[in-house]
Amino acid sequence: MAAPAQPKKIVAPTVSQINAEFVTQLACKYWAPHIKKKSPFDIKVIEDIYEKEIVKSRFAIRKIMLLEFSQYLENYLWMNYSPEVSSKAYLMSICCMVNEKFRENVPAWETFKKKPDYFPFFFKCILKAALAETDGEFSLHEQTVLLLFLDHCFNSLEVDLIRSQVQQLISLPMWMGLQPARLELELKKTPKLRKFWNLIKKNDEKMDPEAREQAYQERRFLSQLIQKFISVLKSVPLSEPVTMDKVHYCERFIELMIDLEALLPTRRWFNTILDDSHLLVHCYLSNLVHREEDGHLFSQLLDMLKFYTGFEINDQTGNALTENEMTTIHYDRITSLQRAAFAHFPELYDFALSNVAEVDTRESLVKFFGPLSSNTLHQVASYLCLLPTLPKNEDTTFDKEFLLELLVSRHERRISQIQQLNQMPLYPTEKIIWDENIVPTEYYSGEGCLALPKLNLQFLTLHDYLLRNFNLFRLESTYEIRQDIEDSVSRMKPWQSEYGGVVFGGWARMAQPIVAFTVVEVAKPNIGENWPTRVRADVTINLNVRDHIKDEWEGLRKHDVCFLITVRPTKPYGTKFDRRRPFIEQIGLVYVRGCEIQGMLDDKGRVIEDGPEPRPNLRGESRTFRVFLDPNQYQQDMTNTIQNGAEDVYETFNIIMRRKPKENNFKAVLETIRNLMNTDCVVPDWLHDIILGYGDPSSAHYSKMPNQIATLDFNDTFLSIEHLKTSFPGHNVKVTVDDPALQIPPFRITFPVRSGKGKKRKDADGEDEDTEEAKTLIVEPHVIPNRGPYPYNQPKRNTIQFTHTQIEAIRAGMQPGLTMVVGPPGTGKTDVAVQIISNIYHNFPEQRTLIVTHSNQALNQLFEKIMALDIDERHLLRLGHGEEELETEKDFSRYGRVNYVLARRIELLEEVKRLQKSLGVPGDASYTCETAGYFFLYQVMSRWEEYISKVKNKGSTLPDVTEVSTFFPFHEYFANAPQPIFKGRSYEEDMEIAEGCFRHIKKIFTQLEEFRASELLRSGLDRSKYLLVKEAKIIAMTCTHAALKRHDLVKLGFKYDNILMEEAAQILEIETFIPLLLQNPQDGFSRLKRWIMIGDHHQLPPVIKNMAFQKYSNMEQSLFTRFVRVGVPTVDLDAQGRARASLCNLYNWRYKNLGNLPHVQLLPEFSTANAGLLYDFQLINVEDFQGVGESEPNPYFYQNLGEAEYVVALFMYMCLLGYPADKISILTTYNGQKHLIRDIINRRCGSNPLIGRPNKVTTVDRFQGQQNDYILLSLVRTRAVGHLRDVRRLVVAMSRARLGLYIFARVSLFQNCFELTPAFSQLTARPLHLHIIPTEPFPTSRKNGERPSHEVQVIKNMPQMANFVYNMYMHLIQTTHHYHQTFLQLPPAMVEEGEEVQSQETELETEEEANPAQTDLSGLIDATSSQESSASPNEITCSQTESTRTQTGARCNPEATPAASDVTAAAAGPIAVPAEAHAPQDVTPAPQETK
Repeated sequence: MAAPAQPKKIVAPTVSQINAEFVTQLACKYWAPHIKKKSPFDIKVIEDIYEKEIVKSRFAIRKIMLLEFSQYLENYLWMNYSPEVSSKAYLMSICCMVNEKFRENVPAWETFKKKPDYFPFFFKCILKAALAETDGEFSLHEQTVLLLFLDHCFNSLEVDLIRSQVQQLISLPMWMGLQPARLELELKKTPKLRKFWNLIKKNDEKMDPEAREQAYQERRFLSQLIQKFISVLKSVPLSEPVTMDKVHYCERFIELMIDLEALLPTRRWFNTILDDSHLLVHCYLSNLVHREEDGHLFSQLLDMLKFYTGFEINDQTGNALTENEMTTIHYDRITSLQRAAFAHFPELYDFALSNVAEVDTRESLVKFFGPLSSNTLHQVASYLCLLPTLPKNEDTTFDKEFLLELLVSRHERRISQIQQLNQMPLYPTEKIIWDENIVPTEYYSGEGCLALPKLNLQFLTLHDYLLRNFNLFRLESTYEIRQDIEDSVSRMKPWQSEYGGVVFGGWARMAQPIVAFTVVEVAKPNIGENWPTRVRADVTINLNVRDHIKDEWEGLRKHDVCFLITVRPTKPYGTKFDRRRPFIEQIGLVYVRGCEIQGMLDDKGRVIEDGPEPRPNLRGESRTFRVFLDPNQYQQDMTNTIQNGAEDVYETFNIIMRRKPKENNFKAVLETIRNLMNTDCVVPDWLHDIILGYGDPSSAHYSKMPNQIATLDFNDTFLSIEHLKTSFPGHNVKVTVDDPALQIPPFRITFPVRSGKGKKRKDADGEDEDTEEAKTLIVEPHVIPNRGPYPYNQPKRNTIQFTHTQIEAIRAGMQPGLTMVVGPPGTGKTDVAVQIISNIYHNFPEQRTLIVTHSNQALNQLFEKIMALDIDERHLLRLGHGEEELETEKDFSRYGRVNYVLARRIELLEEVKRLQKSLGVPGDASYTCETAGYFFLYQVMSRWEEYISKVKNKGSTLPDVTEVSTFFPFHEYFANAPQPIFKGRSYEEDMEIAEGCFRHIKKIFTQLEEFRASELLRSGLDRSKYLLVKEAKIIAMTCTHAALKRHDLVKLGFKYDNILMEEAAQILEIETFIPLLLQNPQDGFSRLKRWIMIGDHHQLPPVIKNMAFQKYSNMEQSLFTRFVRVGVPTVDLDAQGRARASLCNLYNWRYKNLGNLPHVQLLPEFSTANAGLLYDFQLINVEDFQGVGESEPNPYFYQNLGEAEYVVALFMYMCLLGYPADKISILTTYNGQKHLIRDIINRRCGSNPLIGRPNKVTTVDRFQGQQNDYILLSLVRTRAVGHLRDVRRLVVAMSRARLGLYIFARVSLFQNCFELTPAFSQLTARPLHLHIIPTEPFPTSRKNGERPSHEVQVIKNMPQMANFVYNMYMHLIQTTHHYHQTFLQLPPAMVEEGEEVQSQETELETEEEANPAQTDLSGLIDATSSQESSASPNEITCSQTESTRTQTGARCNPEATPAASDVTAAAAGPIAVPAEAHAPQDVTPAPQETK
């Protein structure tokens, strides 16, 4: 198998290159935003740029990137566009800019929306250009650019401006392009369409000739484009050289066709046009398909197009077609062909009289139709309205091959989509893993198209929705598998031995050579299937490795996935492996097959089962694993071996590879999706269309739901009646009681429910008769019944004063339907979620709620808050592995809950025993839950009823207060409650207390009745299942757990009524969808009543590692984001309480009116300044250090030494002033920089008690959902903005700090970026050098914004800051007591940046002579100051810490000058001294131990 060539990486230009560019000079003259005096518009500039910069460089991405980044489109092209100046260069320039915006994944249409007047004219020009002759004004390359632009338009139907133009191309009138006979046939099929068609004709007649001609052109546009494409396709030769422009044009065209077919609004009428053009037949017979290299991607795209043209859907109604309906359509086609044959073609009588099953295979159709002449074939096709009628005495112009293929491909039997899916192996093989068109490398630039499905706004059916997600999930996993295989196998260094076999020169933790492999079982297939039900094999390996690695291999659990690999290296022993060259050739990899572990075998050859029993100790190093192979793959391989004489794959394996368990759940998720496609997916009716992206997006909002609930108990949501009134602005609040003393929470609120699906009723005058009524809320305070005399009986209460938008979110969440809450940073999303859960729990005690989050951390935060509310903990259950991290002594996992129930049962039975004793009843009532139940019925209830009959109000006589206490039968039992139990103030009060006491007793027996099942069920597993299915009311899990365990949950009969999803914008589309279907439908309907999604689509999306899936397939789009794009109504929380108002301004422009909660202005911590720093936020410009800005030792592993040292210096400065280190977090936008900063922290501050370590050093992406008081942020890049250009990442970065944010960056680069302008215009308004107040200690009394009384010092650059911190540290040491008993050693003296220094060798010698203790600090952090370093990321991070321990530090790097080394070393400041140096008699520093 030929390994694909490595694609080139696009290298972003540096700032200096940008400034030197011709484009930049023009930008500065004509359109750059920061230039005040711009030259007037000149059309020649556009012509020049297009000819000299774009066409001359053959549309080089680097040039187009520069132009787009300089805001060429926004500030020059579209701003000055008009029909008068429109030209070819103008049109093409705009298209290039829009395409580039889509490639970069930034909003593309905003500019056009602001000035929409000329867009229709512009769009018509594009259509005309797309149809122009290829050898005319527009070259084929330019027309490919236009095709891509049109594709973007068709995929942006949610934008009104685009939709209005595109709709004219894809509506019913486009059927003008059909041949007349076909048109007649289609109109006959659907009589309703005939009416519409006649109406269209009438309207056309009323048009003036020019408008009619224009309309006809638009309607025929796609038909003409197809014809044009066919002519280009036919010009591709079979073997002679072909220009790649032609190939790319063909690929882009097929991509456009796929996108049109995969969306219902575009497909509806277009599918018939496509079918009538016989495009697929032309393509499959074309030379391009048969060109192996050039046509590979084209063939893959063609298969996708074929799939979508035959998709199982009714184009007109949009309904999915069942298996039976598809079979009927197939039979209708064959029988109509047979009828035509019988009536007109005597030579086809045999065919006409055969049964369908005999003639509908490709072979039999070719047998019958092959012998016929071309003219006869043409006549058959014209009878079926596939081709125009052949005039008499004329020969057909079509090839016989084309005519035969047309008839055969149309009538051959098709395999159903679900059958295809069930026969597909779930594990990727070597053919897919290294196919660049399907699984592109990390270098995907966004230039070419790929044979991948796209996740856009809409889907054809649920089957289509699941299938696209299935394919993408499978390929994204394949990409990660490829990385793992390449890493593990290359570490094993397979070489060819002298005798031609394989010898392994290295070792890998995750892979082992196979000693023996045998297939031990191939089970018979199920009826109707041709693949075995299961295939099992034994794999023997020799675990001659370290104990902890041996434990990892022996710890492989059931269902873990491994990969079996065959390598046949051709390279001799000792050949070095080169990462830059294709992997497969070097390693000689031949086969890859997946398998699933069943278990390890014991000495007797039996599988060791997982369970509580300890595992047997096996002797020796040899271990055998029993594995399940994929039956589909096995069947395909065996068929290939038998039919084609290929070798048996299963006799060749020589490596087994395992993967990390966390990353290895892909097979379970794929099986879940496949199972969903095999069952009737029942999504609630009110959700079905919204999920597919059609219909009224607000139809699932509670205001439009037919089962809206009028009265809701808000429980402890409101803190007072005033809080309630402010929570419903614009509403008239009527309280049912007038006495203010009684107007206390909890409140029940009755809302006006609108009739007729939310439409207001109108009276005769057309006025809203119920406006007043619609604004009136009836509020009824009610008292929670007394729960007992003990302090713990008092219900826990909410203490948060919710804002009116939070209350709207809570109200929407309690009502049936879909609720979407957009929660910007710090707006209390979790508090709202918890209150919704609590209110549903109290309003609908019989319903069960499922909580799903993206991460265990978020789930634990939710759980901790739920426990603080009035929810009985026996109703809480947490599934999955994250419960270990819950910061509570209580265990909410399944087995933890079982233990809780058992322990609680014993506690309650003890209480029953005490009650029995207090009542003086003999016997053993507290033996079991059952005996306790009888005791309650016969002893407790009888006493209570007798008591009630004595004290209840007896008609006319006034009740006696003392009787309540006198006759009370449970005094002795409640003797341990706070006394006196009865206050004796009033009869009503005491009676309520007595009833509360009885409720306390009754609850004991109610719980025991619920716990009775745990007496009957003996095993922990059964008890845990019972809890899950019956007992728990609030069940929480992560989305991954839901996807993995769906099969088990459905099998158990798991049921739930409501779903709440936190972090919904961070969950993959498919992982959001699966939790909707964790239960079997009841009578064909889903019992789901509410779906609450809480998230923030302006923050980061789900993590997709492969850029191609992320960008090209839009796989990073969450369901939450898609719903927002479709227009589903959202509740936007609008008051944040996390950050200072000034910090909030850096990101609140991204949200609808996001303001601040009052405490942000009032609390002292927000109004006080940051000690020692003049500003609460600052952007600090960092120039090149030693001539180097960013470096990239490995792909995407960006580092910037200057910024890293500066950040750490500021951190040390803050700690020396007295800031607590754990209140500071250091963030960066790249992993490389994170590792670099961690290394510097380890060296500078590691174990120094004066400084400490920051709370976290991590990436912005990892820190989403967390916060800290002070954030130091390094943006790293100095050449191109990189992925910070994604505004969502910027929002996360800006919103993590509460009190102080200090950003280190190359200002000249970031201030030009259009998307980042709103934040960077505020940041650059402040000085770009760090302003510090060294004499102001922490904490300060200075108010934020006040001029300080101390002197302000301006730091110009990093070496100055490093020097300053060093001197400050020294000063602190000298003024500290016991200085001479040094706790800490002195760092070396500083070397100024410009000083002359001796060569490295002499410097090292003198340094060692002068002070041996300093050798540890002598260098720059290695592997970073050198851009050219080629170590892998793993090697870098390991080597950095290693080299810090050596005397030479980073001096192995030839480019690091000694001066640079010393500057950074001096910034190191404190380094802890080893134990030997602490001897009291030692006054001089002891030599430091070098390791």
